[in-house]
Amino acid sequence: MNSVMSSVDQGGTGTIYQQVQATPEFRAFRGRLRRFVFPMTAVFLVWYFAYVALASYAPGFMAIRVVGNINIGLLIGLAQFVSTFVITQLYVRFADREIDPAAAHLRGLVEQGSR
Repeated sequence: MNSVMSSVDQGGTGTIYQQVQATPEFRAFRGRLRRFVFPMTAVFLVWYFAYVALASYAPGFMAIRVVGNINIGLLIGLAQFVSTFVITQLYVRFADREIDPAAAHLRGLVEQGSR
C-alpha cells in the first residue's frame, strides 16, 4: 500500500483519478467486479430469453397445467421474479464483502492524493 500511496502522492502523470486507475489495486478491484457482474448478467439474460422463447415458440409446453389453473408458464414467470431477488441478494453480499472495502480504500487514495 505504501508504494501505491507514494506513486499517487508524488504527483505522477495525469489526474489523481488516472493515477489511481493505473494502480494494481484498482485493476484487481475492477477484475473482481467484472468476474461477478458479467457472468451473473449472462446467466440472467439467458434465463430471461429462454422464458421469452418458450412463451413464443412452445406455448403448448407453457400451457401444461401443474395444479388447478397454475401452469408451467406461470411458474416460470414467477421464478423470474424470485431469481431477480436472489441475484440482487447475491450481489449485495458480494459488494459488502468484496467491493465496498476495496472501494473505500481506493476512495482514500483519491482523497489523500487530492490534498
